[in-house]
Amino acid sequence: MTRYKHPSKKQRLAKKNRQTKWAPFWTVPKKYGQGRRVHPGRHTKVKRSWRRTRTKS
Repeated sequence: MTRYKHPSKKQRLAKKNRQTKWAPFWTVPKKYGQGRRVHPGRHTKVKRSWRRTRTKS
């Protein structure tokens, strides 16, 4: 990648980076109930790794 990123491309990459994070921990009891112990990464919308898949931006 280039040394200086265009601001719009940088913004798109930042958004993609935020989408790869796990869902917040408090969403687990909200979705499944108090007794269920599930990893918050299970109901994250978009799962992407910089090694596995590329972005189009």
